[in-house]
Amino acid sequence: MNIEKTFVMIKPDGVQRGLSGEIISRFEKKGLKIVAVKMITINNALAEKHYAEHKDKVFFESLIDFITSGPVIAFILEGPEAISIVRETVGATNPADALPGSIRGDYVIHTTFNIIHASDSINSSEREIALFFKKEEIQNYDLIIKRYLFNSNE
Repeated sequence: MNIEKTFVMIKPDGVQRGLSGEIISRFEKKGLKIVAVKMITINNALAEKHYAEHKDKVFFESLIDFITSGPVIAFILEGPEAISIVRETVGATNPADALPGSIRGDYVIHTTFNIIHASDSINSSEREIALFFKKEEIQNYDLIIKRYLFNSNE
């Protein structure tokens, strides 16, 4: 089993629509572990670093304006194959392509307001985690059930 960490962010529209608890709950119910979480309002400098790959695209400025428009919830999930599991749970960027049952398939009608961001690879995950979290903010713990299932003398 390949245990991975991945970066996820509930965007301002997801926070403002009151979907944060539902979104986080989906990942926890899937079996992924939250190892870091914070609510922040992203400043322009951080937004530009986060979306640097889109710098030359026509929608870059509106993307920056949107992501800095209100608080986001940034978090790190950990688990087996976490990156691909999170991406599948999130659904396609275009809501028309997002399957029912995915977060975007259930809650999104417009690409601009797609409520969530999730890292798409190990490299982007590592880069995004480093942008949003200090090493000491990331927790390392075992789920209690793991301790009882694998270390029990009974």
